Amino acid sequence: MGTITKPQFKGKRYRLDRPELLAPAGNLEKLKFAVHYGADAVYIGGQKYGLRSGADNFTFEEMREGVEFAKKYGAKVFVATNIYAHNEDIAGIEEYLRNLYEAGIAAIIVADPVIVDTALRLVPGLEVHLSTQQSTLNWQAVSYWKEEGLPRVVLGRETSLEEIAEIKQHVDIEIESFIHGAMCSSYSGRCVLSNHFTDRDSNRGGCCQSCRWKYDLFEDARPEGNWVSEEEQAEAPQALQPGITQLPLHQPEDNPFTMGSKDLCMLESIPDLIEAGIDSFKIEGRMKSIHYVATVVNAYRKAIDAYMADPEGYVLKPEWLEELQKAANRPLNTGFFYDTPDHEDHIYEPEEKAAPYDFAGLVLEYDAESGMALVQQRNNFKPGQEVEFFGPDDTFFKQTVGELWDEAGNPLDVARHPLQRVRMKVDQPVAYFDMMRKRK
Repeated sequence: MGTITKPQFKGKRYRLDRPELLAPAGNLEKLKFAVHYGADAVYIGGQKYGLRSGADNFTFEEMREGVEFAKKYGAKVFVATNIYAHNEDIAGIEEYLRNLYEAGIAAIIVADPVIVDTALRLVPGLEVHLSTQQSTLNWQAVSYWKEEGLPRVVLGRETSLEEIAEIKQHVDIEIESFIHGAMCSSYSGRCVLSNHFTDRDSNRGGCCQSCRWKYDLFEDARPEGNWVSEEEQAEAPQALQPGITQLPLHQPEDNPFTMGSKDLCMLESIPDLIEAGIDSFKIEGRMKSIHYVATVVNAYRKAIDAYMADPEGYVLKPEWLEELQKAANRPLNTGFFYDTPDHEDHIYEPEEKAAPYDFAGLVLEYDAESGMALVQQRNNFKPGQEVEFFGPDDTFFKQTVGELWDEAGNPLDVARHPLQRVRMKVDQPVAYFDMMRKRK
């Protein structure tokens, strides 16, 4: 993997003392897991104006609870307010922004200039971060947004490390970049495939991920004089008409190309990200599982802390990468950071599947004298199964599940009920919020 020359910063160095690890939180429970597992900040969505309408999203009451929880751990909460607004979307924006500020939200992530302007004018105590949906790629554009009063820009995912270093040399501003997760096949958020295929607006939170669908390309080999009328096509749009064959546009040995890109992973490049001057390392995935959020945040937390503690002696540990593979849904690459992705960076059929583990249980209590743990069931497990325990304080071990009991002391043949509280003996000490997972 390539490296870049360490940038020489001139004048005031407007950056955080250490990189911020920014994690996704699709609901309140995910927020708590992200913070427990090491996130310095989390970004969430409200009930309006965000690009993930399929996530649970937060009420103002839940936001207040999330902010209160995050503050206990020194973490911040940001709200994605990053739609491209139509006329009917503007009504109510002022009240919404005031409610965010009163809930204690530290910053909003915004793409639409109208929402930017309204927030700066109405609630100056609420930071405005420019969304990646603006596709900001050069230092002149970054400088423009700084002059508008924004303290942070989330760069477009097409920006390279060399370009980021140049931006930091020219503009004293915080830079946030996505460093892990799914990559949009279009300019982020600006795709309209979903609009055409499902009448769901990608730019107002409705993306159905059309680029992840399976596509085949064919041409009709129609005998002369055997054209199919529009009426016939309407009656049987998916069926071949008699006497007509379809010829594939690719050969069996070819890769059947699709639009779905591999996922981004920059864990191996932590030193390069820091030396380029990136202030906030952003993980994608408000729709992802609790297991995914905790695993990914935990791995990046360990890598960042290890580098900051000893940059010269930093060594990437293989187990950090192994952990990510347990949560990955797709093959991984480095996106645009080093080179422009090509066909090798897309997923072909059949799609490779990873993530061989399920979140099986959450540790609620541990008794050191007896070695017994109280575990909340999140996926069924039973005696004889091999499981792994992991947590934010270097907890990691494998063991075979032994006897199980419910809270009344009755033996169990399987922990089968969702959120069931189960007692079991563990081979090593565990702590509250450690997780137990099992192979699928």
